[in-house]
Amino acid sequence: QVQLVESGGGLVQAGGSLRLSCAASGRTFSTYAMGWFRQAPGKEREFVAAISWSDGSIYYADSVKGRFTISRDDAKNTLYLQMNSLRPEDTAIYYCAASSTVLAGRPLGWKQKYDYWGQGTQVTVSS
Repeated sequence: QVQLVESGGGLVQAGGSLRLSCAASGRTFSTYAMGWFRQAPGKEREFVAAISWSDGSIYYADSVKGRFTISRDDAKNTLYLQMNSLRPEDTAIYYCAASSTVLAGRPLGWKQKYDYWGQGTQVTVSS
């Protein structure tokens, strides 16, 4: 099993930056695909970014491409999301997730493929 704990959320002005972290327990972190999802009030949880463990491939939602960067440090069992040029529409609860079954490709963006979820961290971007 994997336990995930997010941190780094907060309140920031539009155009600002935040860096989210997700600390994972367990010795097999390096064999999990990892992703970030977000959920705004009244909306469904949506894909933000994901990174494969098998080939290092990375995928982003179109809405964050060029502004957000996902990375992982397997030695520290930590996943990161660097968020730059933040917009009010980025306001949401951000969740870290781990998948033991997805290797690479488009399924990295499918939330139903993720087995483990963190509790979420709030990101609020003011205009």
